[in-house]
Amino acid sequence: MLTTAVLIIDVLSALGLVFLILLHSGKGGGLSDMFGGSVGQTAAGSTVVEKNLDRITITIALVFAFCTVILSLRVG
Repeated sequence: MLTTAVLIIDVLSALGLVFLILLHSGKGGGLSDMFGGSVGQTAAGSTVVEKNLDRITITIALVFAFCTVILSLRVG
């Protein structure tokens, strides 16, 4: 039961991670510009949208990593 729950969280976080990475802008801008990525910039040159997108991506990546480790310890 626990393995199934962790597996579902792992798959959902993997899909979310792919989606969030695709939202990041590359050299010439990306999908994040559609959501107001070029409206206001801070002193560091990065927008608030990009900073929040970075934080969310890192959080989802950590969830994915922990779920993967838990699954490898339980199954293996």
